[in-house]
Amino acid sequence: MHPRRRQFLRAPISAATPPRRPPNAVHEHRLALLCDACGECVAACPTDIIVLRDGLPELDFSRGECRLCGDCARACKPAALAPADAVRLDLRARIGATCLAIRGVECRICGDHCEAGAIRFRPARGGIRLPEIVPDACTGCGACFAPCPEAAIDIHPIMECST
Repeated sequence: MHPRRRQFLRAPISAATPPRRPPNAVHEHRLALLCDACGECVAACPTDIIVLRDGLPELDFSRGECRLCGDCARACKPAALAPADAVRLDLRARIGATCLAIRGVECRICGDHCEAGAIRFRPARGGIRLPEIVPDACTGCGACFAPCPEAAIDIHPIMECST
């Protein structure tokens, strides 16, 4: 058997994470029709977290956080990022099992970086306080993502966070 085929057949099966789109992005199908990959949203982002992947804008939270300033939406001439009075991200943070606090080690780095106060710490046995996302307070900005020493936080579309 060819080595590449063997590698492909042995690769773990995982669900692809949907792309994290910039603020005010229209629905995926419409975004693909409207976006002309001009890069104006990338250039307008003050935190440099918007990148073009496969010709469409995506947020890369390993580079920083979204300030929800709306500069990207204002720069988007084809309106793939719809201009609006309110800037919104249809994303929310989710804490995974590799979180240090969940594994019994005191850590509050995510909460220290969350300006929205969307991460609260509830008491647990052993004195460790466990992080918990407050869904209505989470803006999806990603400020908690990069500082996490265990990469235990991921930012997902809102519809995925309900599962």
